[in-house]
Amino acid sequence: MSSIVQNGDPVLRQVAPLLPEELFGTPELKKILQSMEDALDVQPDGVALAAPQIGISYRIFIVRYDRIVPRDSEDDPELPPDVGVYINPEFVRTSQRRIEMDEGCLSVRKIYGKTRRHERATVRARTENGTSFERGGGGILAQIFQHENDHLDGILFIDHATDLIEIDRTKDNDT
Repeated sequence: MSSIVQNGDPVLRQVAPLLPEELFGTPELKKILQSMEDALDVQPDGVALAAPQIGISYRIFIVRYDRIVPRDSEDDPELPPDVGVYINPEFVRTSQRRIEMDEGCLSVRKIYGKTRRHERATVRARTENGTSFERGGGGILAQIFQHENDHLDGILFIDHATDLIEIDRTKDNDT
């Protein structure tokens, strides 16, 4: 299983290249995507992951849609995994309006801050088999698109966040 690389690893500061055409639909790409899903699955607070976060420098990110659906209470059952795959994504539209949002990152554990993100964003990307698609979203989905695209450009949220604080959430879970 792939582990999530942490701030300080050079791969997080590289501009990831496009996934080459010859890798679409291959077992190699399937293996990369499975490694990303496996790494994200074991992070219950994670909603998305970029390939560089598992040490693979390609322009790929995944989103766990099931983890961004609001739940009325902690007692609500978890939804089954619903993973969106974005390969070679690019923004086609962003709203002019930006909003301040709380943000954290699986590669910058224990640090949280506030970022200004476009309220809405639409990306064009490709699926595992190479089919092109567009998906737009607002709020947290727009934030995810921007956060993950930053990863693909070698940018971490701490590079532009304000009001950074350190919170050790693992202490809440220790018994």
